[in-house]
Amino acid sequence: MKPLKSTSALAAALRPLRHPPYAVLWTATVATNIGWWMYTAAVAWLMTDLSIDPMLVSLVQISSSLPMFLLALPAGALADIVDKRRLLIWAECSITVVSAAIAALVWLDRFTPVTLLLFTFLLGAGAAIVAPPMQSIVPLLIKRRDELPVAVALNSVGVNISRAIGPALAGLLTVGVGVAAPFWINAVANLGSIGGLLWWRPPQKKQSSRLPAERFFAAIRTGARYARNNPPLRATLFRAIGFFLFASAYWALLPLVARTQISGGPTLYGILLGAIGGGAIVGAMVLAKLRATFSPNALVAGATIGTALALVMFAVAREPWTALAASLLAGSCWIVAVSSLNVSAQFALPDWVRGRGLAIYVTTFSGAMALGSALWGGLASIIGLSMTHIAAAACALLAIPLTRRWKLQGSSTIDLAPSMHWPTPIVADPIEDDAGPVLVTIEYDVIPSQREPFLAALYLLSGQRRRDGAYAWGVFEDAAARGKFIETYLVESWLEHLRLHERVTNADLAVEERVHSFLISEAKTTHLVTPA
Repeated sequence: MKPLKSTSALAAALRPLRHPPYAVLWTATVATNIGWWMYTAAVAWLMTDLSIDPMLVSLVQISSSLPMFLLALPAGALADIVDKRRLLIWAECSITVVSAAIAALVWLDRFTPVTLLLFTFLLGAGAAIVAPPMQSIVPLLIKRRDELPVAVALNSVGVNISRAIGPALAGLLTVGVGVAAPFWINAVANLGSIGGLLWWRPPQKKQSSRLPAERFFAAIRTGARYARNNPPLRATLFRAIGFFLFASAYWALLPLVARTQISGGPTLYGILLGAIGGGAIVGAMVLAKLRATFSPNALVAGATIGTALALVMFAVAREPWTALAASLLAGSCWIVAVSSLNVSAQFALPDWVRGRGLAIYVTTFSGAMALGSALWGGLASIIGLSMTHIAAAACALLAIPLTRRWKLQGSSTIDLAPSMHWPTPIVADPIEDDAGPVLVTIEYDVIPSQREPFLAALYLLSGQRRRDGAYAWGVFEDAAARGKFIETYLVESWLEHLRLHERVTNADLAVEERVHSFLISEAKTTHLVTPA
């Protein structure tokens, strides 16, 4: 029976590949990522040829991660207001050009530390533009929402398959063919994603907004406001910081562990990176079973403990086998944490702001990785590699109780589909889109004995108002009549108020129904527009 169970688990893990769009883009992305991981391994090793200063070597990781921190949110805003497919094709073509340019410089032996860092930053910028729209199209590639966690996990498996193959292949090619070979393959491999995106045709939206697209900077502000007022997404971000800030230590310092602590070459470094990817693949195979047994919060806590153990193993590694075991453990824990956090972010977001919400998650992820890389690289210059790994392990364990209060989403228990239950406002004359601010007032006549539960429900509703577009909210009670309340909130413009009508979800409807259950009569809504 055990082989049957194993086969069943494998079939469940591969279920999203039954959908042709997902299968094609997943395969194309794996091919592209193999080239990316070859580049990552090659450029990190090339930097150690130029300098063994831990801070300079860690700058490779920083220059790769920092663009995500700086550009992911603007890219997420673009993903929500323009055609995602066209944005991805444009970005992938740009990445191909930059990849070919750095390959040519390495081939001609015209590179310097500054050149390597500059081109790594540019490629990281391309990846930052690609990441939010690529993650936000995942629900469009599958037909069933309950398969989303499996699809997200399988995406992580794809990344780690490429991570297992790419670095090892880069090490072999660097020794056998030349240092420029991995760079050229990276440029060519990116054509896979371009081809897959050219082939794919997104499904037509069931409900299309009649309102004009959001403006770019307004869309960025809206995304930031949404994240600030969305408790499930905010919890995911705090938990992400608690993991990535400390897991970044082994990513940033692994080239030096291989070169100076174990006295190995580029092949060993590639094997260690490949082992991290291999460990992630193993972790992905048992992830479905772990998810059925443990909550997402427990999974991330367990992955953090495993990462701390791996960091200690890196600290004491003086031979390849110890570092190899540490890499396998680190990879397994990495995919458990990353998959759990990514699924939590996906389930916290409705479609209209998915690109921006995921961009904020990616920004947090990359910012923590960049900050951690700088921190651990600088610390290693002072106290050495071994003590730095131990310090990172101790901090990772300390983060577990400090982040326990923030709970992750493990399933689609929150219905974020648009409810469309708000009626179109009645107006005496046409109102310009940019007219405003708009003051909305809602009058409530509450059963006197239900005052406290009414206010509790209304305060919960206030967070939803702020999340979707209101910049000021208040509730007032009539001093002369017990149970008479007026809720008020301000929106920037009439157009922004109309957008609120499309952003209200079924989950919001449930809260509104609870508020109305305490009323004696129907609530009365009034819209007041600032006169021109």
